[in-house]
Amino acid sequence: MDVRLTPDQEAFIREAINAGRFQRAEDAVEEALSLWEERERKRVELLASLDDARAALARGEGRVITPESVRTLAEEVKQRGRSRLAAEKQARR
Repeated sequence: MDVRLTPDQEAFIREAINAGRFQRAEDAVEEALSLWEERERKRVELLASLDDARAALARGEGRVITPESVRTLAEEVKQRGRSRLAAEKQARR
């Protein structure tokens, strides 16, 4: 496969090599492809989560968000955190 980089991309890679970040241009390209693959995996996971959320909403499993429900949820989260901390302290004794 023959890949053409823009002059800016080539300069960017040269700077990274000069800074000791990479030994060869191929290493920089491999790193870029690895990051792209990871980003695409995360994107697919996010889209699947959105599909799951939409399906849950369609089944009526959603939660109505109001200022009061947000306050209630925040209190529940705080209480769970406090309980977890207390349990961890008790376990250390």
